[in-house]
Amino acid sequence: MDVDNDFDDQNLLQQFSCMGTTDKDDLVKQLQRLLAGSQLNEATATFFLDMNNWNLQAAICSYFDFESPFKLPCMTLLFDSTIGEGESVSPNTKFRKSWHVMNSGNEQWPDGICLQYTSGVIMGDCTRISVPSLAPKESTELSVVLVSPGELGVYESKWRMMTNTGSYFGDIIWIIVTVSETGTLAVTQQLHQLSTSQSNDVQMC
Repeated sequence: MDVDNDFDDQNLLQQFSCMGTTDKDDLVKQLQRLLAGSQLNEATATFFLDMNNWNLQAAICSYFDFESPFKLPCMTLLFDSTIGEGESVSPNTKFRKSWHVMNSGNEQWPDGICLQYTSGVIMGDCTRISVPSLAPKESTELSVVLVSPGELGVYESKWRMMTNTGSYFGDIIWIIVTVSETGTLAVTQQLHQLSTSQSNDVQMC
C-alpha cells in the first residue's frame, strides 16, 4: 500500500503531535482510527503496538511494512457450489453453504488462514472455519454449516478470508438466504448426502 495515497503526511504528523497518551486501550483505539481503511481489529492493533513498545508511529510503520496488500495472500471466489443453491430454507433449519476458492497469487498461503464471518446476520454457532494452505493456482472447496433464522424473510451475512494477524484479503463471500415455510434446501442437501460421499477437500464447521 502506498502510504502517501491514503494519508496526508502533514495531517498524520499533526495527529501524532496531539497524542500524548500512554494508556494502552487509548493507543489501540487511536491506531484503529488512523488505519480505519485497513479494517484493523483490536487484536491486530494490540499486536503491532506491543511489538513496537507501544509507540504509535512505529506501529503504523510496522503495519505497512508487514501487512501491505502486495504482501497479503490473494484469493478468488471461483463459484458457489452449494447443493440446492437458490432454494429457500425452512426456519430454524441446518443447511450448508459451499464455495470453490483459489489461491490466485504467486505465493503459497501461510498457515493459520481462516474464513471469517464479518458482518450481517449470524446464522448458528459457526463464525469461522480453518482454510488449508494452498499453493499458487490451487483451489479447494470450503463449507460452513449454518442455521436459518426463525423468522421468515431474506437474510445476508458477509464473510472474508483472514490471515492469522487479522488482515482480510481476497473476494468477499456473501451468504444470502431466503427463509420460507415451504423451504426445501435442507431436504435437497440431505437427499444429496445420502447419494454421494463427502469430498475430501471440504473444510467446514
